[in-house]
Amino acid sequence: MDNKVSVEISPADLQAIKDAIAVLVAKLDPNLISLTVDERRSLNKMGEASRPFVGKVMDYLDTNPELISPFNKVDEMKKDWTLINQLGPLYNILNQIVTNLDDTLMEAGAELLDQGNIYYASVQQAVKANLPNAKPIYEDLRVRYEKRSKRRGGDPAAA
Repeated sequence: MDNKVSVEISPADLQAIKDAIAVLVAKLDPNLISLTVDERRSLNKMGEASRPFVGKVMDYLDTNPELISPFNKVDEMKKDWTLINQLGPLYNILNQIVTNLDDTLMEAGAELLDQGNIYYASVQQAVKANLPNAKPIYEDLRVRYEKRSKRRGGDPAAA
C-alpha cells in the first residue's frame, strides 16, 4: 500500500495561504459574475479554436473601422478582450492549483479510508475474539457500512 501523501503544512504557511486567498477573493470577487446552468448552456462559447478568430476581429476593428456594424459595441468588445487576456492566464494557474489540490485531497482521503478499513477489520477480529472494548467500537464504526451493505452486499472488512 503506497502512501503518496505525507505532508504537513505549518500553521504559519497555512495562514499565509489563507491570507493570499483572501486577497484573491477581495480583488477578484467584485469583478466576477455567477451564471446559472441555463445561462451557461445558452452562451456562444469562445474556446481555444475561436480565440484566433476573435483576435483577428479585434485587430480589424482598429485597421478597418469603416466595416464596424452599428450594432458592435467596440468599447465593450475591447474591455472584454482585455479581460480575457488578463484573467485567462490567472485561470490557468488557479485551475492547475485546484486540480492538484483536488487530487491531493482525494489521495489523502483514500489512504486514510484504506487505513480506517484496516483498523475496522482489526476491531471485527477483536469482537470475534471477545476482547474488551472491541464491541462498542465495532458498533460505532459499523454504521458507516450499514446502508451500503443493504445496497451493494456488504461490509468490505467482513471478508
